[in-house]
Amino acid sequence: MESVHKTVLLNETIEGLLAPQKAGNKELIVIDATFGGGGHSKEILEKYPDVKIIALDQDKSAWNKAKDKFKGLEKRIFFVNVNFRDLDDKDNLKNFGAFALGDIGGEVDAIIFDLGLSSDQLENSGRGFSFMKDEPLLMTMKENPLPEDLTAIDIINGWSEKSLADIIYGYGEERFSRRIAKGIIEVRKKNKIETTWDLVKVIESSVPGAYKKGRLHFATKTFQALRIAVNDELGTLQIGLQKGFNVLKKGGRMSVISFHSLEDRIVKRFFKEKEKEGKAKLINKKPITTKEEEIKNNPRSRSGKLRILEKII
Repeated sequence: MESVHKTVLLNETIEGLLAPQKAGNKELIVIDATFGGGGHSKEILEKYPDVKIIALDQDKSAWNKAKDKFKGLEKRIFFVNVNFRDLDDKDNLKNFGAFALGDIGGEVDAIIFDLGLSSDQLENSGRGFSFMKDEPLLMTMKENPLPEDLTAIDIINGWSEKSLADIIYGYGEERFSRRIAKGIIEVRKKNKIETTWDLVKVIESSVPGAYKKGRLHFATKTFQALRIAVNDELGTLQIGLQKGFNVLKKGGRMSVISFHSLEDRIVKRFFKEKEKEGKAKLINKKPITTKEEEIKNNPRSRSGKLRILEKII
């Protein structure tokens, strides 16, 4: 199935990441740490013929869905089925080296993190990311999770009321977290909650009527919280940012697109720490946000924020 994902802040990301370095007209190595639908990678390869890309994604199906976009470009992109928190793993680096890094000591010129959930995962994964479809309540980024891998079913049916309320509030910033957690406990006493629509019904019966009429769907924040918890997204982001910075060469740039305040807070703090340590400079003091026209064409882009950092030592 072909990718349907629309890349957010595409031109702003690429121009801020590569335009200054391309002035030197040298061959560049870029890590696309969140390949997804391949939007950034494709645009970079088409715009800059000397660039090679190492594309990472822990969802093995990502490349199969997007590969038709890269006909004629295959020799300049290398896909690795790995989470970006493991980008410095020795076996991965060995693979990277065989493709592109052998002559440059394992350092890269640029790295992109697009932290948004791919539209393909929302609409086509079958793993329960979307509350608009009735699917198994997995919410894992892994295409084929192992029996021991944590899923949303495990959390919903196994965690205590307090733990559920804490993650729904902490990761979803959901003000009715306690009501929702209590509703989950009551329902699961009678029946196991196994699908997205099972959970939506619980949330719907737990929140006030007026809340269900708001601009944001009443299940959005709870689903976000569960996805973050299942995939340890915030912990992974902190690890990935540091490892990405470590493999960036002097003068190299890192761009990060975040979509909610929890992510942006981590990115902002990390960038400011590197600036304070004298190791980097901020390319944009304030985040670049999506313009009205892009939001109109892609409503999911509305909360996107882009921050760019340059390594100076």
